[in-house]
Amino acid sequence: MNYCSHCGNPVTHRIPEGDNRHRYVCDHCNSIHYENPRIVAGTVPVWNGQVLLCRRAIEPRHGYWTLPAGFMENTETTVEAAIRETREEALAEVEVDGLYTMLHVPHIDQVHMFFRARLKDGTFGVGEESLDAQLFPLADIPWQELAFPTIRETLERFVRDTETGEFPLHIGDIRYRMGK
Repeated sequence: MNYCSHCGNPVTHRIPEGDNRHRYVCDHCNSIHYENPRIVAGTVPVWNGQVLLCRRAIEPRHGYWTLPAGFMENTETTVEAAIRETREEALAEVEVDGLYTMLHVPHIDQVHMFFRARLKDGTFGVGEESLDAQLFPLADIPWQELAFPTIRETLERFVRDTETGEFPLHIGDIRYRMGK
C-alpha cells in the first residue's frame, strides 16, 4: 500500500501507538489500514458416495483438481460463500450439512473453510473457472493432481471419516515448509 484510501496521502508502515504490529498508517489523517486474513469457503459436495471435484481453469494451479471453493465476498456468510462458489464452479446446487474443516494457512494470510454438502439433485456442470467437473468414487480421487494442501487435507480426512461414519469438525494448520 502506498497511499491512504481515505485521503490519498502517502502512508508509512509502522507500529501505531497502542498496537503491537506493523500497519499502514496515514500520517496526514491518522487512518490505520488493517490487513487481515482472507477467508476461502467451499464444499465437499457428495452424491451417491462420490465427491464432486472441479479441474481449475485459472491460476494458481491451472489444470489441477479442487473442491469448489473461493474467496468469501463482503455481505456473505461463510455458508453463503460456499454455496455460491459451488454454484459458480460446478453449476451445482447443494444442501450444507455443516462445517467440516477449518484450515489456517498463515504464510498466505488465509483461512480455508470447507462444509460437508449433498448435491440436491445430482446435476452439475462446468462453470467459468473450471475446465471440468466430475464425481469421483473415494477410491479414485486423483491424489497426485490435487491443487492445494488444504484440498488434500480435507479429502484425506473425509475418506477416513466416511469409513467410520463420523464427521467431526477438523481444525488445523497448513504451514509452508521450505523445499517441500
